[in-house]
Amino acid sequence: MKIEKLKITLNEKILLDISFEVKNSLALVGQSGSGKSLTLKALLEMLPKSMECVLHVDNKIQKVSLVPQNPFTALSPLTKIEKQFFTNKKESLLKSVGLEKEILNRYPPELSGGQLQRVILAMSLESEPQLLLLDEPTTALDEKSVEIVLNLLKKLHVEFGFKMLFVTHDIDSVSNLCEDIVVIKDGKIMESGVMADVLNNPQQSYTKQLIEANFKNRKFRE
Repeated sequence: MKIEKLKITLNEKILLDISFEVKNSLALVGQSGSGKSLTLKALLEMLPKSMECVLHVDNKIQKVSLVPQNPFTALSPLTKIEKQFFTNKKESLLKSVGLEKEILNRYPPELSGGQLQRVILAMSLESEPQLLLLDEPTTALDEKSVEIVLNLLKKLHVEFGFKMLFVTHDIDSVSNLCEDIVVIKDGKIMESGVMADVLNNPQQSYTKQLIEANFKNRKFRE
């Protein structure tokens, strides 16, 4: 999917003006307020009516799923997990994310953040998406759960064959997951390219600052 031109304005002020391509797996990285959430909302057609959006997409993808940032608010707390799936594939989907079918009889508040995010990931696969949008899906998780979710995404990406757009402020979380990266600031692209190339040889000071902040206390994963 190629975004030729995504431009968002509010009262004639340009909030976002970017172009990028999701070839296989792309990380959209930037600090809070950089335009990451606006990008996702534009792709999902969820922008407020007060904002004007111009969006040109080549090879538009029809089936899109979203994995949100906070798993604790993404599901109805008073409804059993079983009732929050839409198809009969729930048991096999839960198995694909490493959860037992007994989870289906439980309520969301009875599960940990990591379990909930895996349930949501399973639900996102129900429609057999061509593109999976990930909105900082590890932010609310503990370190162990983060590792589990990232490893699952790597496996499911191959198994189900979807393209992936991973939005985050944390370069570490996507360094071993996404092939390409776009670094965004104030609604503009600062740097883009192959993940390994950008991490090993960043051209912009902003990118260098992000990398230093993210990797300062990094624990390397295999």
